[in-house]
Amino acid sequence: MKAKPKRYSASLVLPKTLVLVGMMGAGKSSIGWRLARKMGVPFYDTDQEVERAAGCSVADIFETWGEKAFRDAERRVIKRLLSGQTQVISTGDGAFVDEESRALIKENAISIWLRADPEVLYERVIRRDTRPLLFDGDAKQILEEMVERRYPIYAKADLTVESNDDAHEATVERVMEALKKLIYD
Repeated sequence: MKAKPKRYSASLVLPKTLVLVGMMGAGKSSIGWRLARKMGVPFYDTDQEVERAAGCSVADIFETWGEKAFRDAERRVIKRLLSGQTQVISTGDGAFVDEESRALIKENAISIWLRADPEVLYERVIRRDTRPLLFDGDAKQILEEMVERRYPIYAKADLTVESNDDAHEATVERVMEALKKLIYD
């Protein structure tokens, strides 16, 4: 027997939490916030939740304790959020790559890969200096290597939605349409 949905919007019944995955710059936080607002459910960004718990920025965590410590903290946050009410969660770009986090997400949520072309990602992330994985070397080359390694893993998400140069609302609508097909077809 299927679990009853906990929250709904007029156009979509949400049977469980939505987790947005994908590369930095794909729009997970921007789209996630808008999607949650449209559906009337809470929104959480795992990076913000980790920062709140640690009392410092993601960049500081990477610099002080390393990526492993960050991924461990991120996994704990994901586990905590997935045990709560139906909501929309935006993850860091490495969360779905982590096998344990991916298993938690796949078991407890609907995963949505916001896929963007590498050139679009680069144009978006180069504007910020808050991306610790791009600090050491040629940011464009590092990003391209990450895309090559991570896209096959992101492709394991329940849904893939393009997130290129459209307005945020257009991407939100594509997510809603993909969810309707998944849930109701």
